[in-house]
Amino acid sequence: MIHATGSEVDELFARARHIRQRRTGDIVTYSRKVFVPLTNLCRDRCGYCTFARQQDDPAAHTMTPEEVVAVAQAGKRAGCKEVLFSLGDKAELRYPSYRDWLRNRGFSSTIDYLASMCRLAFEETGLLPHSNAGVLSAHDIEVLRPVNASLGLMLESASERLLRRGEAHYRCPDKAPVLRLQTLHAAGAAQVAFTTGILLGIGETDEERVDALFEIRDVHQQYGQIQEVIIQNFRAKNDTLFAGRPEPTAMDVARTVAVARLIFGLDVSVQAPPNLNPEGHRLLLDAGINDWGGISPVTRDFINPERAWPQMADLRRVTNEAGLRLRERLAIYPEYIADSNTWISERFRSSLAAITGADGLVRPDLEKW
Repeated sequence: MIHATGSEVDELFARARHIRQRRTGDIVTYSRKVFVPLTNLCRDRCGYCTFARQQDDPAAHTMTPEEVVAVAQAGKRAGCKEVLFSLGDKAELRYPSYRDWLRNRGFSSTIDYLASMCRLAFEETGLLPHSNAGVLSAHDIEVLRPVNASLGLMLESASERLLRRGEAHYRCPDKAPVLRLQTLHAAGAAQVAFTTGILLGIGETDEERVDALFEIRDVHQQYGQIQEVIIQNFRAKNDTLFAGRPEPTAMDVARTVAVARLIFGLDVSVQAPPNLNPEGHRLLLDAGINDWGGISPVTRDFINPERAWPQMADLRRVTNEAGLRLRERLAIYPEYIADSNTWISERFRSSLAAITGADGLVRPDLEKW
């Protein structure tokens, strides 16, 4: 299916749209959020990443509590409902000076600092935290669960081959697929609504893409914790080792979206980032996505800083032209809100009840365009 051409593509897309219709009807969602890049220090060296910085890089930065609150407050004023924390992976294991920075402030690890900042952001603004904090142990998830509405970690790939010299994940201990899958299992065991996905164009084969999707499905079938799967396409950046690598085409991304929709059936949301596919919005809708992901009116995409967010009016127009309706969701999806005693920390339940309707989406009177 992932190699489909011509009429095969039409059939593939039609099947994917049929599943979307059964899952969410004519609704396509997005989350209005503000991004907090808590630290861009990271012990990994991915060949395509422009976010991670070394300790002696002038652009290296760890946000203070005051900076976190200021960004969250700006998001609150702009009508955001979610605060997304993004950060490098286990920087304290690589940089003694950063480890000292944490200890001097009373924190034993980045995860401890992150948990404190999630709590602070919610207390100061009411925004629902969602953290993408890299590979997490069961203990890490235990620390983060009470102060996050949901958590996330991109699997990216299930291919061990990409850890070899010259490949995307060489010198990246936290990109070992077995470790990332262990995080997905730990999140499921802890009953945490979880976001994951794959990254296209980093050297994987088509078959390895499908293998990764099935690995995610297998975990979800065991625990039911995967709320969304992101089909994210690699975009080349000048200051990376992969600056000259070819990028996936719009059709390549759309075919993978449709295959994912078939693999996950009615259970899981399928998303593709609109800022990484500016010319392919209608194609992605035709391929069966039911979510556009997080879009911020305040902060840029710090992982892909060269890729501006689409204007909401444009995204609503293309969604309407496809016969669909754009609605705002929260950091946790409606099916998990409906079973809040299982999936949601008690500290968030009253907030969720105040801003969602019976469908689990943001109340229309609170949506801000």
